Amino acid sequence: MGLLRIAAGLIAAGVLSIGTALAEPVTVTFVHFNDLDRMSADKGRGGVAKLATVVNQARAAGGTVIVTNGGDTISPSLLSSFDQGAHMIDLLNQVGLTAMVLGNHEFDFGPEVAEERIAQAEFPMLSSNAVRPDGSLLKGVTGRLMIEAGGYKIGMFGLTTKGTAEKSQPGNVEFADTVETARTMAAKLGEEGASVVVALAHTDLDEDTELLASGAVDLILSGDDHLLQVLELGDSMLIESGGQAEYITLIHLTLDTVEGRRGPKLVKTYNLEVINTQNTAEEPGIAKAVAAYEEKLSAELDIEIGTSATALDTRRVSVRSGENAFANMLVDAMREATGADIAITNGGGIRADRTYEPGTVLSRRDILSELPFGNKTVLIEVSGADVIAALENGVSGVEKGSGRFPHVSGLTFTFDPAKPAGSRVAGTTVAGKAIDPDGRYTLATNDFMGRGGDGYRMFAMARRIIDANAGALMASQLIQAIEQAGEVSPVVEGRITEAGK
Repeated sequence: MGLLRIAAGLIAAGVLSIGTALAEPVTVTFVHFNDLDRMSADKGRGGVAKLATVVNQARAAGGTVIVTNGGDTISPSLLSSFDQGAHMIDLLNQVGLTAMVLGNHEFDFGPEVAEERIAQAEFPMLSSNAVRPDGSLLKGVTGRLMIEAGGYKIGMFGLTTKGTAEKSQPGNVEFADTVETARTMAAKLGEEGASVVVALAHTDLDEDTELLASGAVDLILSGDDHLLQVLELGDSMLIESGGQAEYITLIHLTLDTVEGRRGPKLVKTYNLEVINTQNTAEEPGIAKAVAAYEEKLSAELDIEIGTSATALDTRRVSVRSGENAFANMLVDAMREATGADIAITNGGGIRADRTYEPGTVLSRRDILSELPFGNKTVLIEVSGADVIAALENGVSGVEKGSGRFPHVSGLTFTFDPAKPAGSRVAGTTVAGKAIDPDGRYTLATNDFMGRGGDGYRMFAMARRIIDANAGALMASQLIQAIEQAGEVSPVVEGRITEAGK
């Protein structure tokens, strides 16, 4: 097991480094992970079975162990597309958690499904700022926890990013300000005797920074950004453990009461272990349970989802040279799922290189064969000028069969391959009207293009509405669209026109 040891001493306000201990120090170990929706290891790291080993080793060492999940667990894995995340709750029940906070992905299937998963969890689900219109918490959510540790009390509550309203499908659930909620909850826990207040927070980096700067809580165990980070400010510390349990952070918090110049004071000292799970063995029982779910996933992939009444052609030459019926179906699904004005994806992401006769019954495995990279759909805000630049980039290598060729939904354009690259696009329209270069449009695309891949650099700096961490799998969106329709009939309909043809 690879690990990095970090020592950080935090002393409560007014406490001197000298003093006489009034009782034996108590050490509490937090085992923190976040953004774990992938049940299996990838390239030897992460997954639930390796997490279980780390948790078991921490418990075997003795003392008070608190296992925390920073949220985003029931989605967006492929199996969650079929069972809405029930398998992840089952696996984490077997690991045994102290608490989990609701992340934005816990709302991907709506608040009712979130409440179903909360009911299935054998551990507390926290979120003090996710409330119904009447101010009540979601059914089954625990408002706050108090954990006893050798005469000390550890108070804990949960925070869910306000961005959930845009990133997911929370229905009528609202998300109160995280800092205000933290101050309120910290005060309540302090009144109830908490020596240390912990926020289990699925919050983005800006919210993390504000929360840390507020000094409202002692320890923030965060998620959402998939960052491996330790931040310290004043008497507060924030820790996030990357994602997918590839890294797991152990926080050894030692509590000691000493006699200072003004009487007894609490001293808090943190020692951290950041564990790289590359060489961590998988816990056999959990590994067996994961394997059973992998087998179930394989069976699920062979399930038929609908029929294509029209011919489909995903051969390389077809998806990289012009408008394509399969690609139209894909970008339409992406646009519909996100509510975007337009959608663009690259032909190089469609990979099965095959044809389908009219009347072909499609399976989930067919779609995964076509979209094998596990890309997610992101939603960004761009200008009309950005869209035109993107289309120019997309057709700049059409004569070479470049994978950057753009397939579109919600817009039309003409390109002339005889003209120099960068000046080939004309007649771009959105919703039937000429595109406004200064106008603002919401655009759905895949996360690879969203971060500038295939030359789409104009997307890299765009404002994120749904980023890759919050995005759903493209394949899942297409599968769901076909399942809902039952029969699909995509065709080439004139979205993309090549001059002279």
